[in-house]
Order: sequence, then C-alpha cells, then structure tokens
Amino acid sequence: MLNIVSILIGLLSLIIVIPSQIPFLGIGNWFALPVIVTGIVVGQLSSSNGGRNFCLVIFAIAVVRLMLGGGIF
Repeated sequence: MLNIVSILIGLLSLIIVIPSQIPFLGIGNWFALPVIVTGIVVGQLSSSNGGRNFCLVIFAIAVVRLMLGGGIF
C-alpha cells in the first residue's frame, strides 16, 4: 500500500517538475523537492522499491536541473 502512495506522490511531483524544465520556470523545482523527499521516505517504508526508485529518479532530474540553472532559473 505504501508503494502505491509513494508512486502517487512521485506522479504529483512529476507534474510539478516537467513544466519546471522550461527556462525561467526552474524555481518550481524548489517547490517539488519537499514533495519528492516525502515520496522517497514513504517509499522507503514500503516493502518494495518501485515507488522509492521512481521518486529518486525524479529527484535526480530536479536536482540536475537546479544545478544547471544555478539554483534559481
């Protein structure tokens, strides 16, 4: 059950992260990071790893985008 919740949290954060890949909208990644970390924690409490790994991939995408934009853009 927690794995499904983690996947749903990951999908919610993905909806925030995708538009944040556009230049000058990168600040949305800062709003997505706490949601993604919540999904990682919930996925860690689950018995399977699918939701956690999904959230980790989204986390990596958001962090790389923030590093490329200097943390703001």
